[in-house]
Amino acid sequence: MDKTVTTTIDEALCNGCGRCVAVCPNDTITMKGKKAVVTGPESLNCGHCFAVCPTGAVQVAALDSALSTFKTFESESAWLPFGKGDIKALVNLMQSRRSCRNYRDKPVSRDILEDLVKIGITAPSGTNSQQWTFTVLPDRGAVMQLARWVGDFFAKLNRTAENTCLRKALKFFGKPELEAYFENYYESIRDGLDLWEKEGKDLLFHGAPAAIVVGSKKDASCPAEDALLATQNMLLSAHVLGLGTCLIGFAVEAMKRDKGILRRIGMPDDESAYAVVALGYPNEKYERVAGRKRVLVRYFKKFQG
Repeated sequence: MDKTVTTTIDEALCNGCGRCVAVCPNDTITMKGKKAVVTGPESLNCGHCFAVCPTGAVQVAALDSALSTFKTFESESAWLPFGKGDIKALVNLMQSRRSCRNYRDKPVSRDILEDLVKIGITAPSGTNSQQWTFTVLPDRGAVMQLARWVGDFFAKLNRTAENTCLRKALKFFGKPELEAYFENYYESIRDGLDLWEKEGKDLLFHGAPAAIVVGSKKDASCPAEDALLATQNMLLSAHVLGLGTCLIGFAVEAMKRDKGILRRIGMPDDESAYAVVALGYPNEKYERVAGRKRVLVRYFKKFQG
């Protein structure tokens, strides 16, 4: 992770409040006399100091202001204070987002796709590494090409799973994955591939006209978590922008097992894919939000012994 210090402080504008020092997670800034000064050898380039400065004295060159500017809507630059905002509207959005498996035959503009990526990267990341990557499949042709590669992977896996002796032998030697796949997925995958070949029915991307593969560099401190947090941002914002979305887990699994698929869509060997988001204009309409399955919640209290 690059921790090069890109923070600068305009001494003439600094009022000595010390707020930047208080929020800096890496001790990059300290107080000298009545002024804040950049003294640390490293920086997370998180922008806390820039965001908290009341006079605009602090700048962080590593931050790209263009990533805070959107093409399909105008965003607010003012910080929303703790306790503000509409919690009812926020929860309603979260409950209203549903996986979409019916899409209209309408392309998604590149402006919207790029705005979704910008919204995605407002998520937190481990040690502020921000080493996520986004591979955009902007049209139906690109989506179908990825679908074919994923289909080829599972067709080969199904042929392997048909070998009963191999499945049993692997299970005997403590590797039950192929047997579990055969029991849980083989039949549905076989039927889905058959419908694909005979009728052109897309049970993988459900006819979505676009998709985004969310990945991360492998040397990020929390690559999977970073990518999935960004993905959730994109799912929620897509709903507000009028799009339906669906996570395609089978595509992620195929790319995990067959690195050649990653290379063919332009992802190098130092990246991994953690989410594939199918998206498009939905051909669905719901009347109400639905509940969720029961969840396990536990509390831990310090042992008083």
